[in-house]
Amino acid sequence: MKAMILAAGRGERMRPLTDTTPKPLLPLQGRPMLEHHLERLARAGFRDVLINTAWLGEQFPQTLGDGRRFGLAIHYQHETQALETGGGIQRALSWLGPDPFLVVNGDVYCELEFNALPQLGQQDLAHLWLVANPAHNSQGDFALNQGRVQAQGEAKLTFSGIGLYRPELFARCAPGRFPLAPLLREAMAQGRVGGTALEGHWCDVGTEQRLIELEQRLNANLG
Repeated sequence: MKAMILAAGRGERMRPLTDTTPKPLLPLQGRPMLEHHLERLARAGFRDVLINTAWLGEQFPQTLGDGRRFGLAIHYQHETQALETGGGIQRALSWLGPDPFLVVNGDVYCELEFNALPQLGQQDLAHLWLVANPAHNSQGDFALNQGRVQAQGEAKLTFSGIGLYRPELFARCAPGRFPLAPLLREAMAQGRVGGTALEGHWCDVGTEQRLIELEQRLNANLG
């Protein structure tokens, strides 16, 4: 299975830190945040990873190289203008191939080990990991009911930014800039999205304060 890490965002809420460094490359425990994902992917047996870039995109290969030091082959997809999540994935489909693939947001931290991924149901187009709602997304995104993800429900959870997808999810999409969420909601309406509640710590590192708090938490766990 191939994996894609989404790293093309501008990181406006983390300025001025992101004026000179892309958000996924900001340091976490003394090394670029993205390396935590790369190491987990390598431990799980992944070998081919695509990283899409836009803002300060040249820094990614300069920092991460070709992936050999992680035991990976890293490929890069540079976007002159960020294509949003859906557009970035759609552009990568020719590289990702015909089989299901894993997509991970480059600006989240999680303790999910990728070596025990579920099999997509025969009719499923996606499988999402959901987490308890953080303070900055208290209303949640989607409901999880007996392993199925629904757009509506009383007890919504937050989409973690980690999902398995079939390329067929994007079959009717034209190249260009577009979000992922409408595609997922359409698939949910057809009953074609599975889901899992993600266990272990997860953080959307969207602000400098969250990055500081995550660093403190991880350092405390080491003590």
